[in-house]
Amino acid sequence: MLRGRSLSVTSLSGLPRWEVEELPVEDLLLFEVAWEVTNKVGGIYTVIQTKAKTTADEWGDNYFLIGPYFEHNMKTQVERCEPINDAIRRAVDTMNKHGCQVYFGRWLIEGSPYVVLFDIGSSAWNLDRWKGDLWEACSVGIPYHDREANDMLIFGSLTAWFLKEVTDHADGKHVISQFHEWQAGTGLILSRARKLPIATIFTTHATLLGRYLCAANIDFYNHLDKFDIDKEAGERQIYHRYCMERASVHCAHVFTTVSEITAIEAEHMLKRKPDVVTPNGLSVKKFSAVHEFQNLHATYKARIQDFVRGHFYGHLDFDLEKTLFLFIAGRYEFSNKGADIFLEMHKSDVTVVVFFIMPAKTNNFNVETLKGQAVRKQLWDIAHSVKEKFGKKLYDALLRGEIPDMNNILDRDDVTVMKRAIFSTQRQSLPPVTTHNMIDDSTDPILSTIRRIGLFNNRTDRVKVILHPEFLSSTSPLLPMDYEEFVRGCHLGVFPSYYEPWGYTPAECTVMGIPSVTTNLSGFGCFMQEHVADPTAYGIYIVDRRFQSPDDSCNQLTQFLYGFCKQSRRQRIIQRNRTERLSDLLDWRYLGRYYQHARYLTLSRAFPDKFHMEPTSPPTTEGFKYPRPSSVPPSPSGSQVSSPQSSDVEDEEDERYNEEEEAERDRLNIKSPLSLGRVPRGKKKLHGEYKN
Repeated sequence: MLRGRSLSVTSLSGLPRWEVEELPVEDLLLFEVAWEVTNKVGGIYTVIQTKAKTTADEWGDNYFLIGPYFEHNMKTQVERCEPINDAIRRAVDTMNKHGCQVYFGRWLIEGSPYVVLFDIGSSAWNLDRWKGDLWEACSVGIPYHDREANDMLIFGSLTAWFLKEVTDHADGKHVISQFHEWQAGTGLILSRARKLPIATIFTTHATLLGRYLCAANIDFYNHLDKFDIDKEAGERQIYHRYCMERASVHCAHVFTTVSEITAIEAEHMLKRKPDVVTPNGLSVKKFSAVHEFQNLHATYKARIQDFVRGHFYGHLDFDLEKTLFLFIAGRYEFSNKGADIFLEMHKSDVTVVVFFIMPAKTNNFNVETLKGQAVRKQLWDIAHSVKEKFGKKLYDALLRGEIPDMNNILDRDDVTVMKRAIFSTQRQSLPPVTTHNMIDDSTDPILSTIRRIGLFNNRTDRVKVILHPEFLSSTSPLLPMDYEEFVRGCHLGVFPSYYEPWGYTPAECTVMGIPSVTTNLSGFGCFMQEHVADPTAYGIYIVDRRFQSPDDSCNQLTQFLYGFCKQSRRQRIIQRNRTERLSDLLDWRYLGRYYQHARYLTLSRAFPDKFHMEPTSPPTTEGFKYPRPSSVPPSPSGSQVSSPQSSDVEDEEDERYNEEEEAERDRLNIKSPLSLGRVPRGKKKLHGEYKN
């Protein structure tokens, strides 16, 4: 029996140890299969990209990613090289000799993992034969008009072929393959049908049918046990995709998903309870200076203020230093992402600018928006020109030993230029609510809701709205900022999602020290409820969208935002410090232990005579929570979030708050990251050392 070294994990303070055995990675090959390897489509790309370094550090040259080949991605993200593993080299050569186009190299991200990429188009001539193979394996047929499903069948068939070639020459090494989502699932189905000697894991990040049902505004979570699954999938013309997904789930040795809420969904939708929940993490980088992230917030907030000055020119009758910036970002799913209830709470006593960063169909920038930025720049240039002339005259007068006459230091031309600049800021129309010309303006759900509730950026509106229907980019002529820079410059991210299997947007906010709103229907929200005794004190506002009505959820969100807007600047700084400290919980070095548990479990099921795992529970955090910060005054949780803090309470918190003491207490509550396995084949080479 092949066994690794004993590994004791004390995952969290005060908990019983989780005893497993360290994986003998030098005797294993690990493959992760996903359509989003080097191919950015959605959140799975973020999962794989951010996890790559931790996994590559653990597995070294025995870790490989499998994905589709796209020429542009290959040229910009992958450095081609020759496989050093004999089994991999033989598999690539064999498939290329049979007319496939298989590419091998290193993905140019942190960790530089090996990637194997299949050209789908070059193997499309095999489609009919592979459709027959899938039918024989699981009696699932794919209609000819579903281009995406056909591409996934080709991808899965190539994956199964590749794994067959690898296992034929693995030289005693055992193979683990993890397949992400239904797009990669056919590779798993065919591998099991052909009885390949591999240990398989299937991970669902969101069920197909669940996403469709939630998009239809159905009361999904209260009717999970009442859906006629086959009927619902058939009516939405995704029955064959659903069958591919469900077959993948039931063929896998181990089934995992990313959150407890998705585990409940998967058990009802896919008829199998997940074996392990593997929360999504991020690659967390800590600044050497503790408060550097606060400095970045100030820097990028100033750049957002510049954009706001231009967008609201002529109507800039509010103090930007006392204005809060809130945002919601993600796929344009109006209800699933919570944009509906976000808009419904539009009452505020302080000025709030709300950004919607959600890509939609547009045909160009809004002319009025571009004009606003041009006017702002013109005023800036005029102010600098006048300032230089003023400064020179002042300097000359002081050199002569005179105090200049302030009435004469600016001549008539200077005054005329300034008057013309002031006149240029006058506008007859209101500041636009969108930065682009929308193609479906009349039916767009965000714009329709804005019209219904009358948020048109009037002077009297304390909540201003800006819809930016395009991903942010530092090369944009309008708002030249990357997404990370923009997030750091905002005060609060608002993501009251109804359907969010994990929720990377609030997780990214947390890592950057920006408070956020999430829900108990998102994986991230459930994860934080489990780990943090008082999430609100740490800047994580969790709206209950599962056990109360939409109106009550909207009222709760309003209370959260009202309380946040009433905070003083110092209270927001304290809260950002606490938020940033939670980033340790989201580090892959901590969350990777869940993946390790899933891998050992699948080995023990696929090769029970060679790997043995005592019946243990997966790593757990039950009973553990980040404690309530001692500087937060004791009060009933309900009243704390529903009303702003009084000045007396603010003074009390300021007196109690000690950043170093709180930070040290929080550091003690999460132990050092899990010690990962040995890196095989000696020291891992750095990118650039491979000269093939």
